[in-house]
Amino acid sequence: MTTNGSGPGHSRSRVSQRVQQIPASGIRKFFDLLASMNGVISLGVGEPDFVTPWAIRDAAIHTIQRGLPEEEVLTHYTSNYGLMELRRAIARHLEKLYRVSYDPTQEILVTVGVSEAMDLAMRALLDPGDEVLVPEPTYVAYNPCVILAGGKPVGVPTYVEHDFRLQAADIERRITPKTKALVLGYPNNPTGAVLSSEDMQGIADVAHRHDLIVISDEIYDQLVYDGEHTCFTSLTGMRERTVLLGGFSKAYAMTGWRIGYATGPAQIIEAMMKVHQYVAMCAPTISQYAAIEALTSGDGEVQRMREQYNYRRQYMVASFNQMGLDCFEPKGAFYTFPSIRATGMTSEDFAECLLREEQVAVVPGSAFGASGEGFVRACYAASLDQIKDAMERMARFTAKHRVTE
Repeated sequence: MTTNGSGPGHSRSRVSQRVQQIPASGIRKFFDLLASMNGVISLGVGEPDFVTPWAIRDAAIHTIQRGLPEEEVLTHYTSNYGLMELRRAIARHLEKLYRVSYDPTQEILVTVGVSEAMDLAMRALLDPGDEVLVPEPTYVAYNPCVILAGGKPVGVPTYVEHDFRLQAADIERRITPKTKALVLGYPNNPTGAVLSSEDMQGIADVAHRHDLIVISDEIYDQLVYDGEHTCFTSLTGMRERTVLLGGFSKAYAMTGWRIGYATGPAQIIEAMMKVHQYVAMCAPTISQYAAIEALTSGDGEVQRMREQYNYRRQYMVASFNQMGLDCFEPKGAFYTFPSIRATGMTSEDFAECLLREEQVAVVPGSAFGASGEGFVRACYAASLDQIKDAMERMARFTAKHRVTE
């Protein structure tokens, strides 16, 4: 405990209990190790290796160059909700892809990436003690967002036997009178799992039966390799109880632009905007114009990148299975999630030893929740040459550390 300077007998922590509840990221340790080493091939960072397509960059450059006094809006604040032109483009995009309709004047909020959108949704929806169901393995930011909003995350395990697809029955078993919301993140980070339409319908039935709000993070919606993505809000009755989160970071290779969006019922979107206006004012104006260009002309570039990811995906899955690390076939995002149980190591030991011995960085599955133990996350958003080299190093490492019968 540290003293707050208010006098004798008034010693207390200067850090809030909510922040103290949040553990350090299980990924950060390995990034810190990586930074101190040379020759490392990183399969750890979930970031496209592609550069933002030129037409999108050019739109941003043009915006800056046009930022003259008579056109101040181009480089000044926008509406708290975001540029109306962008909101209309998002509405057209969702209508075209998924046949779901949103009013750009009050049902769409432009955010500083999907991470801010998730934080806003939690803070707008939760009261102290509300429980939020979070499927595991899970993206590392979901649980902290729940905690920082005063809620309690409740893990719902998924299993490799089901290709890490969330099961409706597993959700229902964990519902209590305090359960208010369910987080869906599919295509999934870290597993690459994709839910079928039948899976989603079963989950929708549970949400309707128990009056749950669903926060559906669909940032990887355009990175699906077999079949088509089903937007959760397109299911009957789900539009009015779902906050849909989307963005540009993954499909358009725009991670550093920090631009995303939330759509949903006007009452919830307005509540999210109330928080957003005080913590961020608006998303970066330049990034908003770049996002308009992405939605206008980016389909071909998305297809090009998706085809290359797909080839890398197939190569990596085949390589893991050939070296004896069982790997189910991920259907979306850009991650594989192979089992490392054949080595007898924990996920963390495997990742640390691999980094030190072969200079390949992967993320231990345990960083994504207890259900991830026994697996590691390897990202194929790296060049094919790097992936081939990394697979050779991992095969050598695995052969040396395999447990013999």
